[in-house]
Amino acid sequence: MLAAMLAAAALTLNGTASATEGYFQHGFGARYKALGGAGVADSTDATAAALNPAGLVHAADQIDASASIFSPRRGFIGSGAPGLTPLGEVDSTGNYFLIPNLALSYHPKSFLPFVDVVGLSVYANGGLNVHYPNFARLDGGCGPVGGATGVFCRGGTGDNLQQAFVSVAFAKQFGNFSVGIAPIIAYQLIKFNGLQLFADVPGLSIDPANLTDRKIDTSWGYGIRGGVEWTVVPGVRLAVAGNSRIWMDRFDNYRGLLAEQGDFDIPASAQAGIAVDLMPTLTVMADLRYIWYSTVRSISNPSSNILACPALGGAVPSACLGGVNGPGFGWRDIAAVKFGAEWRASDRLTLRAGYAFNEQPMSGRDALINIMAPGLVQHHFTAGGKYQIDHNWSVELAGFFVPRATVHGSELPVIGNPAHQIELQGKGVEATVGIVYRFDAAAPASRPIISK
Repeated sequence: MLAAMLAAAALTLNGTASATEGYFQHGFGARYKALGGAGVADSTDATAAALNPAGLVHAADQIDASASIFSPRRGFIGSGAPGLTPLGEVDSTGNYFLIPNLALSYHPKSFLPFVDVVGLSVYANGGLNVHYPNFARLDGGCGPVGGATGVFCRGGTGDNLQQAFVSVAFAKQFGNFSVGIAPIIAYQLIKFNGLQLFADVPGLSIDPANLTDRKIDTSWGYGIRGGVEWTVVPGVRLAVAGNSRIWMDRFDNYRGLLAEQGDFDIPASAQAGIAVDLMPTLTVMADLRYIWYSTVRSISNPSSNILACPALGGAVPSACLGGVNGPGFGWRDIAAVKFGAEWRASDRLTLRAGYAFNEQPMSGRDALINIMAPGLVQHHFTAGGKYQIDHNWSVELAGFFVPRATVHGSELPVIGNPAHQIELQGKGVEATVGIVYRFDAAAPASRPIISK
């Protein structure tokens, strides 16, 4: 049953294309998305299991379901001298994606005496997706390759990475403190195409037969999320939560492309924050999130490592594609700051707004490889709300706008032309609709805050 839920979720998560904090989502569910991803210290619904499981103690017995339509626009512009990649602007196709989210919270009455709340959450962690179409290359950048087409001289080029989590969370209240833990089972899939040019260079990959245009590969893994929340005084809460590194099976179909023979674990992340009830109807939040991309070699190894491969005149066999020191995307660890505000305008209507900013995970030196992973956006402007339909049902809306971001760089020497300039660019919008059903409309009384 659990495997079926994960697989079904992942199959609809093709919308995690170039998510918003590197390749991680900025928030989960309609409420946190509207708040800019802030709220680690202000949980009020079942979606808390995906951010801070300790916050489940404030959720009623309920189901939260949402679906987002994400529209990222990503591509690049080549300029200067002809290079391996084309001159002019090339945009990725496929600009609309679906991202679902499902969460459940339940207060057991007797059979779990050491647990106040149990939660179940199924959600997209993040992902990447680009597809550059096939087109004739007339710029001379592919050298002697006859009939060259597409970004890398071999036709249409793209990749698709999708990640889904399922977690069962447990939370307990101890006076002004609450703690929560949520074991995670993760599922991810990946596919690359159009990289045959690199497989054709003798010795450039440790396994050229498993570098590109293989069937979709999948992997399973596990990790854990935990969190704490402290009510310092009524109306002021502090919290910290995070998940461990998620240890995943290797992608054997792409062991000749990804570093460490197809290893693609999911990096650890942590988020800390404060929530303050300025008035009985107004709460403001400020969070800091950190993602350790540098701990996964296939993500963080500099793309320039490939120049040490013996096939290009170097002397380090492990620096070839698929090796332990093989090229990655060159991503570094990033921090993200998040601000949110929630105004309970009436008994039925709640309004939300937020803003988030994250550091740039990539640099211009890795522009060539990041044509395949343009997760470069930084600013997020968000808004939304909730409307109580009746005693049990409510509907939520959220949206965000991510303005255009760019990274400038040049191609690597030997395999490209350093005189050829690359400008990566990306922007996007998203709209989310959510439904909340509360089995018991009585709000939990566990949080000692100003009355809402």
